[in-house]
Amino acid sequence: MSKSIAMRRVLAAATLLAGLSLGAVQAMPGGGMGPHHGGPGFGGGPRAEHMLDLVDASEAQRSQIRQIMKSAAEELKPQHESLRQLQQQSRKLLAAPSIDAAAVEANRQQAQVLHEQLSKRMSQALVAAANVLTPEQRAKLSERMAQREARMAERAKEHQQRHGGQGR
Repeated sequence: MSKSIAMRRVLAAATLLAGLSLGAVQAMPGGGMGPHHGGPGFGGGPRAEHMLDLVDASEAQRSQIRQIMKSAAEELKPQHESLRQLQQQSRKLLAAPSIDAAAVEANRQQAQVLHEQLSKRMSQALVAAANVLTPEQRAKLSERMAQREARMAERAKEHQQRHGGQGR
């Protein structure tokens, strides 16, 4: 296999993972798509379903992918709760009359460890989900994600031009 074909396959898989992870990340606590926001929960929701629609995923594929994401979500609940507690603790530390920089840093380091655990498990789930799809479906999803990224980049450029590169 040529290097360019191998690279395209790697890029297609990476794009697929990014695409599938949009629904997963959005479904995480605080991400806006979890059950507490009216969405069906981790790994589901309109974005994930839309992506599966784009590639004409069969019901069997959809079911397998939903189960993969549901399993990952269940495994990650304790880490999410720990992160939530660390965030609350950090807010308290930063609102205190005197700031304990060492305690803030310790919280940051603990959160970093939890983020790494979350990232690793999500990566595993996304690889498993990607393997449910055919190479053709992954390529189609990769192409759609590239188009979406190009539209987003264009909108960001237009926004920057309109607002003179200043933040909100």
